[in-house]
Amino acid sequence: MSEQTAVELSPEALEFANFMAGLAIPESELDAMRIVSESVHLTAREPEGVTYREVDAGGVLGIWCEPVGANTDYVLLHGHAGGSVLSSAFVDRKLAGHIAKAAGAPVLVLDFRRAPEHKYPAQVDDTEAAFNWLLSKGYEPGNIITIGHSIGGFIAVALALRLRDKKLPLPGAIVSISPWCDLEIANETMVTKAETDKILSRELLQFFRDAWIGGTGIEVTDTRINLNRADLNGLPPTLVSWGTYEVLAGEDEEFAARLKDAGIDTATVVVPGGQHSYVYGAGRVPEVDAALARIGAWVREKAKI
Repeated sequence: MSEQTAVELSPEALEFANFMAGLAIPESELDAMRIVSESVHLTAREPEGVTYREVDAGGVLGIWCEPVGANTDYVLLHGHAGGSVLSSAFVDRKLAGHIAKAAGAPVLVLDFRRAPEHKYPAQVDDTEAAFNWLLSKGYEPGNIITIGHSIGGFIAVALALRLRDKKLPLPGAIVSISPWCDLEIANETMVTKAETDKILSRELLQFFRDAWIGGTGIEVTDTRINLNRADLNGLPPTLVSWGTYEVLAGEDEEFAARLKDAGIDTATVVVPGGQHSYVYGAGRVPEVDAALARIGAWVREKAKI
């Protein structure tokens, strides 16, 4: 048998080989959690009539989801779930396609950096970079809608608050689904919904919180990371949505009430029996599709798509 000939591989080939090797034996419990979380995309059905392509959105990987006949003058800038630690743009690709069809506009799903390797504010920084990239591509600020679920729902609001404080143009609207609003993790629904929420728990949120802001010196009451202590004045029209079975239901309801008290044009979509990040069931769960239809109609109205 002849000796194996050495082959000079491209960097991409080496990266591919390393990725495949990592799938076999996770190097840590966190790696194992991340691998498992990537399977959540299976809960969504592949939408028809949507094309996908990867883009470099100002140094941030993004997946561009564009339905046939979409109004490309508008775009929804989308943040995925995972407590800053888990999940990716690839997990949200299909559900984002359903959202894009409901709203009648493309969705850009961001693969922002994750904690604990990249702690706060890396995730908001990446979203701001992508927002600026969209502006550089000719999008009007008011034609960009920020959207996301779980920590992505937080980011959708946090970006607008950051831009407001910088006195920069704001997105035209915000959609915040199952947002993580209160890092004190103290709302009563942490206990009363503990049995019905099949995804989140107080303990998991504490793990996410430590990974995200542990060692940064940022307090859980800091208005930069706690929406239920932040000044919400001046935000664009905002829709808040949550499921009644999730442990975040109480703080999400409080957040929506605080928006209204601040004089913000506020809408809510409450999903009876809905789990945390119920949008994962897009295309398969009738209650989810009904909620997305309502959200899409609201986006079309507020953004005038």
